[in-house]
Amino acid sequence: MTTQVETKLSLPALTAMVVGSMVGAGIFSLPRNFARATGPFGAIIAWCVAGIGMYALARVFQALAERRPELDAGVFAYARAGFGDYAGFLSAFGYWMAGCFGNVSYWVLIKSTLGAFVPAFGNGNTAIAIIVSSVGIWLFHLVMLRGVQQATMINTVVTVAKVIPIVMFIGILIVLFRADMFHANFWEGSGELGAGLFSQVRATMLVTVFVFVGIEGASVYSRYAKKRSDVGTATVSGFVAVLCLLVLVTLLPYATLPRADIALMRQPSMAAVLGALLGPFGVVFVSVGLIISILGAYLAWSLICAEVLFAAARMETMPRIFSRQNERKLPVAAIWLTSTVVQMFVISTYWSNDAFALMLNLTSSMALIPYFLVAAYGIKAARHDRESSEQSGNSALSGTLRREYFIAAFATLYTAFLLFAGGVKFLMLSALLYAPGSVLYVLAKRERGQRVFSSVEWVIFAVAVCGAIAALVGLATGTIIV
Repeated sequence: MTTQVETKLSLPALTAMVVGSMVGAGIFSLPRNFARATGPFGAIIAWCVAGIGMYALARVFQALAERRPELDAGVFAYARAGFGDYAGFLSAFGYWMAGCFGNVSYWVLIKSTLGAFVPAFGNGNTAIAIIVSSVGIWLFHLVMLRGVQQATMINTVVTVAKVIPIVMFIGILIVLFRADMFHANFWEGSGELGAGLFSQVRATMLVTVFVFVGIEGASVYSRYAKKRSDVGTATVSGFVAVLCLLVLVTLLPYATLPRADIALMRQPSMAAVLGALLGPFGVVFVSVGLIISILGAYLAWSLICAEVLFAAARMETMPRIFSRQNERKLPVAAIWLTSTVVQMFVISTYWSNDAFALMLNLTSSMALIPYFLVAAYGIKAARHDRESSEQSGNSALSGTLRREYFIAAFATLYTAFLLFAGGVKFLMLSALLYAPGSVLYVLAKRERGQRVFSSVEWVIFAVAVCGAIAALVGLATGTIIV
C-alpha cells in the first residue's frame, strides 16, 4: 500500500544535499593531487582562483533561484531558458553524465581503499572489486526507490557522520603542525617538470572542479524546498563550509611531511598522510571516514542524476519515458537508467590503468559546459531584469542587479578558463559523449512531432560530431591516451 506524499525539504536538508554532493571522493585525494602539481604557495593561489570563481558561480545559482523561481530544475532549466532546447539538453545530458562518472569514481576509490587491507581489491578495478561494487550499486538503487524523502534523510545523517572524520583529520594535523616543514615546502612546485606557477595552478583546476561539483545540489532539488529562499542560502552556506575543509585538507599535510613524499602516496592520500604520522590507526581511521563519505555522496548524486533526467523529460528535451512517475511520485525509468549506466562504466574500469584519475577528469569536463551555460544565463537574466527595473524607475534594484551582472560575468569567464585549463583532450572526449547522446534529444523531438534543430543548433551539433570524430581518431592512433 502506498500513498502520494508531497515531499518538502528544510534548509538543513537542502544544505546537507549541497555538502553531501561536494564532500565525496575528491577531498580524500587532495593531498597527493596537489603535491604532484605544486607546493603550498601554488596551492594557495589555486584555491584563491577556485574559491573566488566557484563563489561567483554559487552566487549566480542563488540569484537565479530567487529571481527565476519558475525554473525549478536547476542546471538544465537555466540553460534551456537562456539558449534554447538543444542547449538545455546538452546541459542536462552533460550534467547527468558527470554525475554517472563521479559515481563510478566513488566505487573505484572505495575498493582501492579496501585494497590496502584486502589485496584482491587491488586498485579498485579487479574482477572481485567490480562484483562487490555491482552489489553496492543495486542496493543503493533499492534505497532510491524508497523515495526522495527517505533518501535525503539518510543523506543528512551520513553527511554529518562523514564530516566528523575530516574535521578530526584537520585537528590532528593542526596539533602536529611544523612551521619549519611548511616553510621548506612553501616555494616547491613541479620543478622537475619545468612548470611555472601558471602551469602548476592550471594542473590543479580539474581537481578543484571535481571537488566542487555538487555546489548546485540544492538548486536541482528546488522544487522540493519548503521555502524558495532556502535554495540560495543552502548553496552559499554549503559552499563556504566545504571550501574551508578543502583548503585545510590541502595545506596542512605540507606542514607535516615533505612534498615529495606526499606526491608519491597511494590514494586515498589523506589516509596515507595520517598513516605516515600515526601508523596503521591513521590509515584505518581515514579509510572508514572515506567509505562513509563516498557512500553518502553516491546516494546524493544518484538522486540528482535521476532528477535531472526527469526534469529534462518533463520539459520535452528527453524522451517521455523519463518523465513517467510511479505511485510514489518517483521517476523510476530515470533511476533505472542511471544505475544501469553506472554499472556499465564500473565494468569498463577493468580495462583501465588509472580508472580513478580518468573518471575524475571526465566528471569535471562533463560538468564544465553546464556550469558555463548557467553562468552565461546569469548574465542574460541580470541584464534583462536590470533593463526592466530602470524602465520602472527602481534605482535601488538596478544597483543590485548591476552587481549580479558583474558576478555572473566573472563566473562565465572563470568557467571558460576552466574549459581551457582542462585541455583539448577532455573537450574531445566530452564531444565523444555529447554527439551520440544527442540521439536522445532527436527521439524526444520526433516523438512530439517537433522540429529537431534550428540552424544555430545544427552548427552546435556539427561541432560536437567533429569533436567526437577527432576523439575517435586520437584514441585509434594513440594520440589520446585514457
